[in-house]
Amino acid sequence: MKTLIIQYLPWLLSAITIWMFILAGNKRKSAWIVGLCNQFLWLIWIITSASWGLLPMNIALWIVYGRNYFKWNI
Repeated sequence: MKTLIIQYLPWLLSAITIWMFILAGNKRKSAWIVGLCNQFLWLIWIITSASWGLLPMNIALWIVYGRNYFKWNI
């Protein structure tokens, strides 16, 4: 299972990231929820693949996407 996650999850992560940016470009508030869900998947990949250097990016994007979601809902 670990090998499948490490090998195939990046493809899904890439597709979701592109989709999220398309939604954001279309000014859809749902972009930030998609981004937050994607960060959860990124976290799974980071832990599974032991790619600890990506953890600061993951934490920062949780904060940015959460902030954007709340700012867009005001």
